[in-house]
Amino acid sequence: MVRIYHNPRCSKSRATLQLLKDQGLDPQVIEYLDTPPDAKTIRNLLKKLNFSARDLLRKGEQEYRELGLADESLEDEQIIQAMVSHPRLMERPIVETERGARIGRPPESVLEVL
Repeated sequence: MVRIYHNPRCSKSRATLQLLKDQGLDPQVIEYLDTPPDAKTIRNLLKKLNFSARDLLRKGEQEYRELGLADESLEDEQIIQAMVSHPRLMERPIVETERGARIGRPPESVLEVL
């Protein structure tokens, strides 16, 4: 199983998807802005990434500022719920396999879990 949480408008996401295809893989493509992951899925990804919820946040997004997510007192669960409601807040792309998960920045970093 190879899954990519993909945003087709993102150059790094497109490059990572192409890298997977160049490796002969046919990944399950989840356009996470259209089909946002639920809290359980995000928790599972965080575990596979070995990240805190804050590590997965895109801090440059408008929602990050509007929702006050820079507040260090926020618990992981509050941040996860923000990502469920506003999937643009999730770093991208994420490639998930049985061996773990990696952010495709740079795209070659996902090779570690293939």
